[in-house]
Amino acid sequence: MTVETKVWDGGWIQAKIPLPFSLKWVNSYLIPEEGGAYTVIDPGLHTDDALAAWEEVFLNHGLSMEQIKRIVLTHQHPDHYGLAGYFQERTGAPVYISERSHGYTRRLWGESSTYSEELRAHFAIHGMPDELTLDIKNNLDGFVRQVSPQPEVTYLKAGGTIRLGGTEWQMIDAPGHAFGQLCFYEPNKEIMICGDQVLPHITPNIAFNPGEEEDPLGCFLNSLDELLGYKVKLAFPGHREPFDDFINRIFEIKEHHKRRLSKMWDMLREPSSAFEVCEHQFGGHLRTNPHNLRFAMSETIAHLHYLEKRGKVIRTGTPDTVMFRTAE
Repeated sequence: MTVETKVWDGGWIQAKIPLPFSLKWVNSYLIPEEGGAYTVIDPGLHTDDALAAWEEVFLNHGLSMEQIKRIVLTHQHPDHYGLAGYFQERTGAPVYISERSHGYTRRLWGESSTYSEELRAHFAIHGMPDELTLDIKNNLDGFVRQVSPQPEVTYLKAGGTIRLGGTEWQMIDAPGHAFGQLCFYEPNKEIMICGDQVLPHITPNIAFNPGEEEDPLGCFLNSLDELLGYKVKLAFPGHREPFDDFINRIFEIKEHHKRRLSKMWDMLREPSSAFEVCEHQFGGHLRTNPHNLRFAMSETIAHLHYLEKRGKVIRTGTPDTVMFRTAE
């Protein structure tokens, strides 16, 4: 295995830790601290390939696991959170995450979690065939071992500051892609660690989760508007490469969602289920890929929920068979 890394100003190490799905890798960042210590941002998913990648990173950069003195998580998604507990067991390092993000880890992977069944039922009432909801449940259940062991955590709070690499960083609430996600901003150097909130070349998944009443797409778009107020010379994202056109990329993402909402609204001149809209938007080929189908279906429902809350579409059918159509 050859792991691509890059050393940035200040000795930051960007390590591309492999993922077993279409994103290919997650960016983990090693930030040097006093006394030869390092902070790890988002260590990746707990897989054999990821562990082998980390061994290579440590070897190639002359580091050891014992130099990891802190693990900081932008958010709770498994490709960012999964190795946190493993690293903590090996190093004794504290793990920092927002309280809301940590709540999601308990809901998804706690011992009494029923989330995969809840999601299966949620997708079923929105028109997804039973065999596909079962595939998605099994795929989601498979992540439990990839986020184990679960870490003991210390909470971070948006609006406060955290010291990274010898300087103070502002912690910014960045909801929508993941409620509880934090971005970290250094105002003097104008650097943003943006997690998955703003990504180059690809758009963050916006998912509506069962049992919630919030408007994830609305919250996401509001968050992007807030982030427009920060002057950013360089952004370090969770996926793809660090980039310098932060403001322009925000406008591109906003336009992407505007186009998607328009296409969905046009389709709903005839009543349709969320699953029908999903296949129209993303293609029927996703039936063979439960991981990507889950993302596509959750994003479709998030967009329909956004349109419904703004009176653009209305819900029809029955509680057990939900349909949507454009409002008169």
